[in-house]
Amino acid sequence: MNPSFSSSLFLQRLCEEVLVGDGAMGTLLYSRGIPLDVNFEHLNLVQPSLVADVHVEYALAGAQVLETNTFGANALRLGAIGLEHKVRAINEAGARLARKAAGAERFVAGAVGPLLLPKGERGEIPRAEREGIFREQMEALAEGGVDLFILETFARIEDMEIALTLAKDLGVPAVAQMAFLQEGRTREGVSAEEAATRLAKAGAAVLGANCGAGPREMLQILERLAASSPLPLSAFPNSGLPQYVEGRYIYLATPEYFAERGREMVAAGASLLGGCCGTTPEHIRLLAQALAGARPAPRRTPVRVETPSPAAQERAAPRHTFLDEWGKRPIVTVELDPPKGLDCGKLLGAARSLAEAGVDAISLAENPLARIRMGNIALASRIQQEAGVEVIVHVTCRDRNLIGLHSEMMGAHLLGIRTVLAVTGDPVSVGGEAGATSVFDLNSVGLLELLSALNGGRSLLGAELEGSTSFLLGAAFNPNMASMEGQLRRLEKKIAAGARFVQTQPVYSPKILDALLERTGPMGIPVLVGVLPLVSERNAEFLHNEVPGITLPDEVRRRMRGKRAEEGAAEGTAIARELIEAGRGRVAGWYIMPPFGRVAIALDLMRVIRDKASARCER
Repeated sequence: MNPSFSSSLFLQRLCEEVLVGDGAMGTLLYSRGIPLDVNFEHLNLVQPSLVADVHVEYALAGAQVLETNTFGANALRLGAIGLEHKVRAINEAGARLARKAAGAERFVAGAVGPLLLPKGERGEIPRAEREGIFREQMEALAEGGVDLFILETFARIEDMEIALTLAKDLGVPAVAQMAFLQEGRTREGVSAEEAATRLAKAGAAVLGANCGAGPREMLQILERLAASSPLPLSAFPNSGLPQYVEGRYIYLATPEYFAERGREMVAAGASLLGGCCGTTPEHIRLLAQALAGARPAPRRTPVRVETPSPAAQERAAPRHTFLDEWGKRPIVTVELDPPKGLDCGKLLGAARSLAEAGVDAISLAENPLARIRMGNIALASRIQQEAGVEVIVHVTCRDRNLIGLHSEMMGAHLLGIRTVLAVTGDPVSVGGEAGATSVFDLNSVGLLELLSALNGGRSLLGAELEGSTSFLLGAAFNPNMASMEGQLRRLEKKIAAGARFVQTQPVYSPKILDALLERTGPMGIPVLVGVLPLVSERNAEFLHNEVPGITLPDEVRRRMRGKRAEEGAAEGTAIARELIEAGRGRVAGWYIMPPFGRVAIALDLMRVIRDKASARCER
């Protein structure tokens, strides 16, 4: 069958009848002894008969649309195991295997999954690079003769929009399936309604959802998509939720239950149905029997429902914050580290001293350098009660999953915490705590979106909270990069996600300070410049060589050379004073990090900042 002809035929038939897709590929391969740590897509080349057998089983079960075994066959995922040079070969082989099993009477869908960094890696993939990765895979599938693309399990709608644009360029229709979680939102908080509007505009031929949820929740998502767009709809739900039984993941929803829910999905508007994780040829056989002769249900005229994502909702502002004096005088915050044990007496004493000296807020770190310390949320509540000073609580994404972050932040609000600095956090490998693992369900931008959602009375996934938080949100910024461009783009995203102030990594260079102020000034939020006084040559070299995000200029390192004890602390404080002088009258505020908890150094620098400010006011 000519691919261009069959592509048109696919869309025509989808308007006239309900088509049945296939089920899970990975589930069957896993059940047949292929370990989870094996790259399933590479089997297209090294064990093609195994993949072909799965396709044939789904075809015999009644599937009218067969997906290629290429979900993760992109340069990013294959590159993690040294197979990036085989992207084209793996995708073309995947298309051939599916086409042979499909014959002339079935359609072949090129499966394209999201771009995920290898486990443990963080960062932002530039848009041009993402486009290139998708293009390489999708061109290979198109050349292999697929009739359509199924873009599936996407959590990031921007990536889906990129893939849809490429599908349009290639002249191949695309089924756009997002992975929605509870409350009908993606992992990044995009609602089903917003997704329907944006993906239709981006050129999707079919809108839908897969994975993420079982049949019951998928039905609710379909109803919302149907009310938001007239486009054909697809649904490829999981076979319920998995359970780990005797070393294997088992999905317990029966094929009979799955088929019955399929009837309901057709009634809700779906015209393409298949299965995702946990589904088998038996699920598809019973689904095909249940839907034999079914036609798409009549659709109501879509009603446009505007449901902004949590990041775009109105944020509730506290009545009084440490930023109230912004623009009148320099704001000063001082960082304290929670104790490594249970005795917080010394820290509470330091907090009282800072409060008496007029600090605007205490910035309380959370397990800095991924090393175990007392929990900072409960400690922050205690500081606020005993010292009467606002505390900026650092919250990292490293130590809690998505559920834990929601719960912890609602609990923090209950304890009176109102100011949060959202940070991604150092990976556990930095601290070397044996047996610990990093979570990173979210990065700092995602955490800001979560906190903004709580301020709007919802969870990140859209659940109503019967109340709202009133967090003032802050973000971190590292100006010590060879180029600030990446950090600036990320800061713009943080501001869009709800950040209302910035605390930077320590700055030691007036040149970097100048560039920082020039580039962040137009953003319109206060930037508190980090000041971490040095105390010795050893301390300076450690910070420069071993601490992520800190870079010392050669001149500063030269000045600290040979300095120890009191002489080193004096020189380090002098360097900090010079930076404060360089920023006088231009800096919104200062974020002082006293080394080794030496609060006396912070108090000294506070006097320098406040004395200069007072002198200017008197003149």
